[in-house]
Amino acid sequence: MKLRTVAFLTLAAGALGVGLTSALQREYKSGIVFPEPKVVTPGEKPGDAPSDANILFDGKDLSKFTNGDKWEIKDGYASTKATDITTKESFGDMQLHLEFATPEKVDPKQTGQARGNSGVYIMGKYEVQILDSFDNKTYFDGQCASLYKQQPPMVNVCRKPGEWQTYDILFEAPKFAEDGKVLKPAICTVFHNGVCVQNHFELKGGTYYDQAAKYVKHAEKLPFRLQNHGNPVKFRNIWVRDIAMLVGKEPEKKD
Repeated sequence: MKLRTVAFLTLAAGALGVGLTSALQREYKSGIVFPEPKVVTPGEKPGDAPSDANILFDGKDLSKFTNGDKWEIKDGYASTKATDITTKESFGDMQLHLEFATPEKVDPKQTGQARGNSGVYIMGKYEVQILDSFDNKTYFDGQCASLYKQQPPMVNVCRKPGEWQTYDILFEAPKFAEDGKVLKPAICTVFHNGVCVQNHFELKGGTYYDQAAKYVKHAEKLPFRLQNHGNPVKFRNIWVRDIAMLVGKEPEKKD
């Protein structure tokens, strides 16, 4: 038999096999009925707030923060002054976006935790560290983008002092039983300057400087806080979204 004939028959048999396989296949259906995902319009540029975002600071005022009037607002950003500021609204599971810049002028006498120090205290208890960690050594679970005293970032992607940086934080609040037992730990994912540096990390409890992590039962939703640690850190473009997985209706079980 000539090679051309063999090749033709092989191709024909292959095509026939594919056709038969496709005919015999059946689409798998879980039977779960999901609600339709709502339509959200994304921001025009990366970092822009989507249409369902709660904009907490757009460069004009900090009226959505307690003590917001204590910070200085200039040229579309806010600088830390005098005290921490805390959101007036409470949040649970959320997506948080903010942009920050550590001081451009670096005092050579300030090193480690003394350089560009601030923090995002989610629910007032779980800190994502802000620090100038560009060519500035400190303990790893206290450098920029660490979950303070619990987990260093996977990589250091800090920009130079004075340059704007981004945090995109996904946070799942912990769940407690009536007696205070932890049913589900808090979970945090952090993107720093677009790079994943914390991946679905289960927090061991609140983040503390002077004691081990521990959980203390609290409400399902709480405000978050931006820290004043004595360094003039700048903030801009702060927004948050409530997040929740869609829950489908399970099919009825047949006897």
